Amino acid sequence: MANLTPTPNTPGLHVSKPSPSAPAQGSAVCHCGASATATGDAQVQALVEGYTANHGPAHNKKQGRR
Repeated sequence: MANLTPTPNTPGLHVSKPSPSAPAQGSAVCHCGASATATGDAQVQALVEGYTANHGPAHNKKQGRR
């Protein structure tokens, strides 16, 4: 399997939860340079919500792109 961790060259959001009893892990990198990581279900959920609202697709909406 390919490494799906986002980088500045391949920005995005990656979430992993290997089993129901394991904590979720997430990482995000935006093309604007912002990056973040999180561990734990609630923290990863907040990371996803923050990235979606303020980075990635949100940048395109603010610039009038889809």
